[in-house]
Amino acid sequence: MRAKLVFPNREIVERYYVPLIYTACRTCYSELAPDDIFERAVDGRISPEKQRELIGRVIESGHGSTIEHVVFTFAITGVSRTLSHQLVRHRAGVAFDQQSQRYVSYKKGASTMLPQTIAEAEPDLRERYESQVEGALELYTELVDAGIPGEDARFIFPNATRTNLVMTANLRALIHMSGLRLCTMAQWEIRRLFQLIRHEVFAVSPFLGSFLAPKCVPLGYCDEAGNRDGHCPIRPHKDDVLAAWAEKAKGVRAGSPKPAAD
Repeated sequence: MRAKLVFPNREIVERYYVPLIYTACRTCYSELAPDDIFERAVDGRISPEKQRELIGRVIESGHGSTIEHVVFTFAITGVSRTLSHQLVRHRAGVAFDQQSQRYVSYKKGASTMLPQTIAEAEPDLRERYESQVEGALELYTELVDAGIPGEDARFIFPNATRTNLVMTANLRALIHMSGLRLCTMAQWEIRRLFQLIRHEVFAVSPFLGSFLAPKCVPLGYCDEAGNRDGHCPIRPHKDDVLAAWAEKAKGVRAGSPKPAAD
C-alpha cells in the first residue's frame, strides 16, 4: 500500500495555502478586500504566526468553510477493493478516479491483499484462503481466454483484489475523513491508509497536518458505541463524561444553600 501526495508540494503550501486559508478567515471579520488581505499574507506583512493563530481558532470553532479553499491530491496504490468500497463512500468535498476492472487487463494475474489475521491463522486456513483467491484469478484468465468480456469475467474477482486511485479532497473533507478513519474502531486497512495520508500532509505542513486526527481528539471524548467498555483509552467515552457531569451537577445542587423561609 502506498499513498503519495502529488499536489501540492511544500513550497506551494507554505507560500499560498496558509495565506489563502487566512484570507478566507479574515475576510469574514475585515473591511479590507480579500485580495488585499491575501497580498499582505503572502508578502509577510502579516506574520505566519499570526496567520496560523487565527486559522487554528477558526478551525477549532468549527467554521469549516474557510478550509474548503485548499485541496490535496493523492496517488493511492495497492489497496484492496474492500478498502476502496469504504473510501468512495465519502462524497462531499472529495473526488475519486479508480483503476477500472473493465478496461484494465489482468491476464497476468491480479495482485491481492492478505490480511494479517489470515497470514497468522492455522496453516490449513491460510492455504484454503490462498487457494480460493488464486482459483478465482485463474478462472478469470480462463474466462477471458475463452472470449468472455473482461467486464463480465471480473465478476469473479474477490474483494482482496488490489486497486489504484487518485483522490483529491479539500482540507475540511480530509479532516472529517481522518477523524473517522484514524479512529481505532476503523477497519485496519483504511486506518493504515489515513496514517500514510496524514504523514504526507504533515511532511508539507506540520501545522495543517496536525488537524488530521481521530475525531475524539478535537471532541475531547469518544462517541463510538463499540468503545463503551473503554478498551481504547485515547479519550473517555461520552457516556462516562455525561455521567461524571451529572454526578457533579447533583453534588452542586445538593451543596447549594436552601432559600430562607419567609
